[in-house]
Amino acid sequence: MIIDFHTHTTASDGTLTPGQLVDEIKNHTIKYFSITDHDTIDGLKAVQHIPKGTTFITGVEISAEFPKTLHILGYGFDPLHSELNDSLNQLQTFRKNRNAKMLQKMENLGFTITMEELIKEAGSDLVGRPHFANLFLRKGYVNSYQEAFDKYLKKGAPLYMNKKRFEPDKAIELIHKAGGIAVMAHPYQTKLEGAALENLVKELVSYGLDGIEVFYSQHTPEQVRQYKDFAAKYGLIATAGSDFHGANKPDIPLGMSVPEEEIADFLTYVREKASDFCG
Repeated sequence: MIIDFHTHTTASDGTLTPGQLVDEIKNHTIKYFSITDHDTIDGLKAVQHIPKGTTFITGVEISAEFPKTLHILGYGFDPLHSELNDSLNQLQTFRKNRNAKMLQKMENLGFTITMEELIKEAGSDLVGRPHFANLFLRKGYVNSYQEAFDKYLKKGAPLYMNKKRFEPDKAIELIHKAGGIAVMAHPYQTKLEGAALENLVKELVSYGLDGIEVFYSQHTPEQVRQYKDFAAKYGLIATAGSDFHGANKPDIPLGMSVPEEEIADFLTYVREKASDFCG
């Protein structure tokens, strides 16, 4: 079965608009999908149609406070829920203020990039570091997209500025309040292994975590087995997604082939919560 419950659009740091992503979903004959932009649901609100024979569920990927990377995916929530919208809008306001400060730091280092150029690059006013990196490359300040991150934009680099994040329990609570389920995204990105990772999973379960992203484009077979064990041990729903970003992550194609029985519980939930929401 071809599915993809972890995709990004131009509403965050993807390179396809929501409409273009939906067209690609149809072209790839993907049966089930979600849009999970970072800290925003503007992308899913922009969806104008769902291809016939395809099941869509609302989604979001919320950044949580953590020493490394911890993201919480939300699925099946009400996209019109006021507290969810207000909270995510707070994150986007903080991001916009951060971007303005980053531009000032860039100017001090002799780089010339305007907010207007960034918005044009992003296709909206939701600007992230990938859009900075693309402009760095286009203007000849670096020789590659990755060099822009390595020299200037990654954590600890001269232009890096942290973004506002919710505490993990707050992210999970917010998703629940909006009627959705909360899923731990790509566990390997926490940089924890073994008992340390399991302790984090147990902590998140104590906050109400519902699922774990077992099947992911970058997971090794060993990691998949470990995360399946966590799901079984702690009663978590196993989910699957590629983390498709388009040209910003060209090594990650859209869609994943996953045996239906491996994510049967999640598919049951998806069918129950399937959305025809279109902005």
